[in-house]
Amino acid sequence: MTEAYPTIAQCAVVAAAFKVLLFPAKSTDFEVHRNWLAITNSLPPWEWYYEKTSEWTLDYPPFFAHFEWILSQVAKLADPAMLRVYNLEYDSWQTTYFQRLTVIATELVLVYALQLFIESSHGATRRAAQAAAISVLLSPGLLIIDHIHFQYNGAMYGILILSLVLARQRGGLLASGLVFAALLCMKHIYLYLAPAYFVYLLRTYCLSPKSIFRIQFLNCLKLASGIVAIFGLAFGPFAAKGQIPQMLSRLFPFSRGLCHAYWAPNLWALYSFADRIMISVAPRLGLPIKMEAVNSVTRGLVGDTAFAVLPEVTPRMCFALTLLFQAIPLVKLFVRPSWDTFIGSVTLCGYASFLFGWHVHEKAILLVIIPFSLIALKDRRHLSAFRPLAVSGHVSLFPLLFTPAEFPIKIVYTIFWLILFLMVFDRMAPASNWPRFFLFDRFAILYITVSIPLILYCSLLHQVIFGKSYEFLPLMFMSSYSAVGVVGSWIGFMVVYFTS
Repeated sequence: MTEAYPTIAQCAVVAAAFKVLLFPAKSTDFEVHRNWLAITNSLPPWEWYYEKTSEWTLDYPPFFAHFEWILSQVAKLADPAMLRVYNLEYDSWQTTYFQRLTVIATELVLVYALQLFIESSHGATRRAAQAAAISVLLSPGLLIIDHIHFQYNGAMYGILILSLVLARQRGGLLASGLVFAALLCMKHIYLYLAPAYFVYLLRTYCLSPKSIFRIQFLNCLKLASGIVAIFGLAFGPFAAKGQIPQMLSRLFPFSRGLCHAYWAPNLWALYSFADRIMISVAPRLGLPIKMEAVNSVTRGLVGDTAFAVLPEVTPRMCFALTLLFQAIPLVKLFVRPSWDTFIGSVTLCGYASFLFGWHVHEKAILLVIIPFSLIALKDRRHLSAFRPLAVSGHVSLFPLLFTPAEFPIKIVYTIFWLILFLMVFDRMAPASNWPRFFLFDRFAILYITVSIPLILYCSLLHQVIFGKSYEFLPLMFMSSYSAVGVVGSWIGFMVVYFTS
């Protein structure tokens, strides 16, 4: 290992010092988690999923609720007033500093998992693993979402990476499955990755490596009993109180619309954009237009998306498409259950859920970026598919930060990260034994080039030219542009996955 590359620990210290400077930043999700601290501290568990004084009701699984309870025991020492349920929008400096510090402290789980990932790599791949690990640790996505917008994704993605690394050795397969089960009890969004875990553990741990027709019953028993115990510990007490239906209504709010207030950059963003274009084209083609949907467009991108010309999309359609495009890569995983194939299938499961899911949040793009980062340096074909994702995924997070003070942070830091790591990745990625796709390489270069003027227009020029008029246009352009990158990256990686 060359001394020119910093260690994970060194990067973590420097990153923590920088994140301390962001303590004064405020966001919507800051109040969300302050309210959850108050709920879990002030009320018995049986009232956690019923309490609705604030609009930011508790909608994470029980392990995360207990995590908030643990934090609340320390929060008493900082400022007891933050733990009052009716103290809405409370933001004393003690509260701010306490919550910001907890994100940095719990991110040590990510540091530990990334260090294990490096140590599990050997030979020439160790340097690549270190570069990938540092890129994840310093990710603009985690900086924007956790340390400004405010969430605890660093800790939870640390648990995910720990589970992925444990699956790298046969002796860690059981632990990998149990760690992932615990993660599901913290944040249910990781259910999208569960099909890849199911197939991989079934093939490598529950079935004999010599024959898929030989079942290893003891392994099945250990895995099943461990998972049942974890879910029983998390949900059992609430089930005994008959609260599972109420909890599920909080965890899975299907009453919400197809698209989030800001379109996540997925297939439905492009579908919505096409519908907006069709509003102008439809009269010439003699197509009917739903006027109530046209009126909703004039309000911008806030609220549920209604289609004026194109057919409406239902939750069942989203579920069917997601399941279909998750199942396709799982076939290869079952036939060739290597660790690299497992990480690839986890990534593609993340892609499918993000691109075709119902009411997807833009923050869910990390479900794709982070596992993909672990294999992005496998060869230049993988890197070619990763590049547009790295750009589009991080740029799509910009609308989360909308105050003037946050503008230079998100722009400068993200551009610096992209230039630095894409250059390092380009130098380190080895040549592939398979031919690369000329057109896809050109697409990646063109896509990255277009991002610069688009960001400039959406962030600065639009307001200078139009003022407060057409406020929805920058968001629509940013979301649609990012969606093109994510879809293009997904198609490229699907080709790489099945031809490698």
